[in-house]
Amino acid sequence: MNSSTSDRHKVLIANRGEIAMRVMQACQRLGLDFVCVATREDRHSGHVRLARELGGESAVYTITSYLDANELFSVADASGATAVHPGYGFFAEDFRFARRVVRRDRPMEFIGPSWWVIRDLGDKINTKRIARSLGVPTVPGSDRPVYSEIEADEIASSLFEFQVSQGISNGVIMVKASAGGGGMGIEEVGGIEEFRSVFRRIRNYAKRNFGDEGVLIEQRIFDFNHLEVQVVGERSGNRHVHFGTRNCSIQSTGKQKRIEVAPGFAPGVVSYTFDAGRVMDEITRHSLAMAEETRYDNVGTWEWIITPRGEPFLMEVNTRIQVENGVSAVISRVNGEPVDIITEQLRLALGEPLGYNQDAIGFEGVGIEYRLVSENTDNRFTPCAGTITKFGWQDHEWLDVYTQVPTDSAYEIPMEYDPNLALAIIWGKDLAQAKERGLVFLDELVLEGNVAGASGGFHTNVEFLKRKTNGLLEF
Repeated sequence: MNSSTSDRHKVLIANRGEIAMRVMQACQRLGLDFVCVATREDRHSGHVRLARELGGESAVYTITSYLDANELFSVADASGATAVHPGYGFFAEDFRFARRVVRRDRPMEFIGPSWWVIRDLGDKINTKRIARSLGVPTVPGSDRPVYSEIEADEIASSLFEFQVSQGISNGVIMVKASAGGGGMGIEEVGGIEEFRSVFRRIRNYAKRNFGDEGVLIEQRIFDFNHLEVQVVGERSGNRHVHFGTRNCSIQSTGKQKRIEVAPGFAPGVVSYTFDAGRVMDEITRHSLAMAEETRYDNVGTWEWIITPRGEPFLMEVNTRIQVENGVSAVISRVNGEPVDIITEQLRLALGEPLGYNQDAIGFEGVGIEYRLVSENTDNRFTPCAGTITKFGWQDHEWLDVYTQVPTDSAYEIPMEYDPNLALAIIWGKDLAQAKERGLVFLDELVLEGNVAGASGGFHTNVEFLKRKTNGLLEF
């Protein structure tokens, strides 16, 4: 980034945990000043410690909630911040917040797509309509918000009838809040009577949580793989590149991702009943076509379902940086050099040109990302409260660990937030080596804790991650 850009910007990092830490480090690489925020519950978080190390006491502001926009803007004004990075979650995909950032009396830059892009692609039904206009395959079902119970009943009945005609005896359909995301506001339904009550429940949930009671009704596709395409665009909306595909099929029962692998398939290594290379090329081409059509202007992810027969269906577009950005970055090279997608997001949002084209991007090896979470995987992945008493791992040149959990002191997990403890990203020259190294990391990992007054003990998902590693990228 040129000095004139870095000199005039200070970034408010409106998030917490490992993503806040990685944004700080990206700011440092670009010569940008930053300020971070923390609630009382997060006062011992690693992101607070890192902020003080890099920026001093003036780089940390205490707030009551990460979801109080007025409080965040007060911090921005008090600190002289000129840009806001929302991380993921919280305000990351709230177009009203993004619009307010750039339109307020003292406007700032929003580190993410333009607010109208977030608005247009944040609605699953609108995204489906745009996709279908470009010939991009989408999951069968409604292509606009459904509010009427009568209309919803007709759509659901037709989908159940279609599944019967396809030889599916126990058909299931998905009922989703159209304005939802991150696995929230989604239920599976196995019959028309059950559907009617679920439709009412999802509609009410959507109204309470998203301010829009529109519902999306889709065919449930079984035994699919969940692939993503990482897209990056210039602020002009005119130039776009991709950083490959990743597979996010290992999830909790609540459809929260737990392991991601890049690239998304392993043709020639894993046996598929379809041309896996062709499918990855197809979803990448479709994703870039939509980015160009919508003039997408920052980092974003196109999420896809791939059926066991190799049929791709677009699910949604995530208009933000994602947790799993690092697993795409670890296999990506720009002109032969490593890339950090958060750094790219920052500099492009602040007006820098892309500076390279798709031909300059290459891919090397296989990456695996593990999400370490305090949860009981044998009890529907129930979050586990408690205190981390020991946490550490062996350093390896093929390993990166991102965590807000201190390794030199006890840490009480704040249950006000998701119980995510760390991200571990492993690189290997091929899938076999990446899996082997992943298991080495998990075996060497020390992660212990206790729960005061509880007989059930402390739980993490480490054993679940081990069990799932051998079957990665397989249907």
